[in-house]
Amino acid sequence: MPRLLRPQIPASIAHPVRLLPLTFLALILVGAAALLLPFARSGSGSFEFMPALFSSASAVTVTGLTTVDTATYWSPAGQGIILVLVELGGLGIIALATVLGLFIGGRLGLRTRMVAQAEMHVVSLGEVRPLFRRVAVTMIFFQSVTALFLTLRYRERYFDDLPTALWHGVFDAVMAFNNAGFSLNSDSIGRYAGDGLIILPISIAVFIGAIGFPVMAELFQEWRTPSRWTIHTRLTMWGSVLLLVVGALAFLALEWGNPDTLGGMSVGAKIVSGIEGGIMPRSGGLNSFDWGSVTPETLNIGVVMMFIGGGSASTAGGIKITTFLLLAYVILAELRGDPDVSIGARSISSAVIRSALTIALLAVMLVSTTTLSLMLMTDVTFEDALFECTSAFGTVGLSTGVTPNLPAKAQTMLIGLMFLGRVGTITAASAFVLRRRVPRYHLPEEQPIIG
Repeated sequence: MPRLLRPQIPASIAHPVRLLPLTFLALILVGAAALLLPFARSGSGSFEFMPALFSSASAVTVTGLTTVDTATYWSPAGQGIILVLVELGGLGIIALATVLGLFIGGRLGLRTRMVAQAEMHVVSLGEVRPLFRRVAVTMIFFQSVTALFLTLRYRERYFDDLPTALWHGVFDAVMAFNNAGFSLNSDSIGRYAGDGLIILPISIAVFIGAIGFPVMAELFQEWRTPSRWTIHTRLTMWGSVLLLVVGALAFLALEWGNPDTLGGMSVGAKIVSGIEGGIMPRSGGLNSFDWGSVTPETLNIGVVMMFIGGGSASTAGGIKITTFLLLAYVILAELRGDPDVSIGARSISSAVIRSALTIALLAVMLVSTTTLSLMLMTDVTFEDALFECTSAFGTVGLSTGVTPNLPAKAQTMLIGLMFLGRVGTITAASAFVLRRRVPRYHLPEEQPIIG
């Protein structure tokens, strides 16, 4: 085809930073259209646009918040559409297309690599190709293993036929690894409460999916030598373990005697649910107990964990563990009077610190603003509004039960939060600021009074 006749994508749209949110937005709309098809809805009820749009946005952003019951509102075909959208959203539609191209034997162009780099948070363009291979293999492996364990347990105790057990096993495995909160049961995983052979494999898959693909790639090579891990991997791994331990212990301490959650369980079942309570709020979304019945203290801890989230370039949301811990090191350096922020034997650049501060402040602004807006729109209490908004922004999917009863404008606001939580606050903001200028001069410094 002559050069003049080739379709050209405008540079303002094709820029990698802008292409990512546009691609996710397009996938949400395509998913909503698919869920509006006659075979996607269960029963003979009328088709409504808002449930389809909300479910599609929640699936693509791997959140799991729902306005309708996935088990009864959608047909098996509709549930299958949601599963596919979760898979696409979990890996990222651009990353998935690139991985498929690698397996087919295609080549990666420079622009494709740049888009993938922006999506996967890879530092070097040379790391994209091997990382994508590991991502695809890792996702298939962990989802398959999890699905196998769940299917065997479902068939043994909960379902009479193998096809039903297999469908539930595959669906829950995909949701767990992608940190999405959709379930084929009306009570999420409540009917499996205390069953360690169900809750623990799901929780492990959520934990692994939330540490991030770059960390997985490094662990494949350096898992025996933690001393050689990069700062990013150290922060992600130790931070994830710390949040798990602290979250589980706090959950057990606060809910041990609560008759609406753990009070009536055996000690073993309580420990299993405690591990779940230390992992799921970070981004899992599946729950074996009602978060609307927990104590206010537990609800507050859940909000904090959802806000922090998981690892960078993972299926988890939030401001990310590395951002949270980096800001802690910034505070520590300031209290000590150190001129530089250092972690181990490495110093952290001012550009990274500014990015961390920007992400955290934007997140605080978004969550607090939408919480206030939700309270003004409805009669929802502050605790419930904060929990729902943080869950949406952190792409977690946990709910106290108020989301299905919200008006359409409030649900639309939650869709926006899920979208921003998935593509990232920095990516979403930078999509409209494509040009970065290097200053040719430095203005005189002045020190305003702080504090």
